[in-house]
Amino acid sequence: MHDQTPPVIRPAVLKDAEQIFNLIRSHKDDLISRPIGDIIQNIDRFIVCEAGDRIVGCAAWQILPEIGEPERASVEIQSVAVHQDYRRHHIGTRIVAEILANIQRFQPAQAIVLTFAPEFFSSLGFKAIPKTQVMHKLYMGCINCTKHANPFTCPEIAMALDLRQP
Repeated sequence: MHDQTPPVIRPAVLKDAEQIFNLIRSHKDDLISRPIGDIIQNIDRFIVCEAGDRIVGCAAWQILPEIGEPERASVEIQSVAVHQDYRRHHIGTRIVAEILANIQRFQPAQAIVLTFAPEFFSSLGFKAIPKTQVMHKLYMGCINCTKHANPFTCPEIAMALDLRQP
């Protein structure tokens, strides 16, 4: 840790956009990069971790509609990134927990992720699911991906966390 100030988890503000953009881009092997305009447009859906005056972690969420069954909508957690120097300090866990707390007000059926870090998400209670269960996401997100020709041959793992109250 470089800074003596304890890292703070908070909603992103517009001035964070460039640092978020750079943080996501620094994870190019395991995250789809996002245009700065997309980050600005969706800044209200980003949670960040700030240490001193640096953004050292971020994640965003997006509602994925379930056509004809709004109550079965999922929330996708996206762009989870933590600066290399701040890994293993539970920052990613705290950011995802904050997103899960924020989205509860919508009462979504589940949270989903497509990830190269299944161990991290399974530690938070997510379970691997077949990609066929997230077709809307595959169609909307994967269609623009330049990394893989086919979402079903892409090594990203689809995972879900059931959010319906028992």
